[in-house]
Amino acid sequence: MKLTIKIDQKTYEVEVEAAEADAPSQPPRGYVMESAPVRVPAAPMAAPPAPGGSVNEEKVCRSPVSGNVVRVMAHAGQSIQVGDVLLVLEAMKMETNITAPVSGKLASVKVNAGESVQSGQVVVEFE
Repeated sequence: MKLTIKIDQKTYEVEVEAAEADAPSQPPRGYVMESAPVRVPAAPMAAPPAPGGSVNEEKVCRSPVSGNVVRVMAHAGQSIQVGDVLLVLEAMKMETNITAPVSGKLASVKVNAGESVQSGQVVVEFE
């Protein structure tokens, strides 16, 4: 099958063949694959006990990964719904949206843009 492709105002005529069903699919040479943004629910996870007492895990949101805070989208006193983006973390050159695991009102946001966080660190507290 012949195709005509236009790239940067240049027209190319290419011939393609159907790949066999058992052949592994690989991107063409020089093709860069990028993944879409990922929404990760910040579900409660096991973490080291907090100094000076225990934490009610139903009232906190912990970071699922270690990384740097790129943007803080939520603020204390804000009402949120399940799935609302609370903050954006960058880990391994990928941005990850940290979303609300529950609906409710935020008591406090424990991180600021530019800070580093560890996996399991409390980033948001709910009322």
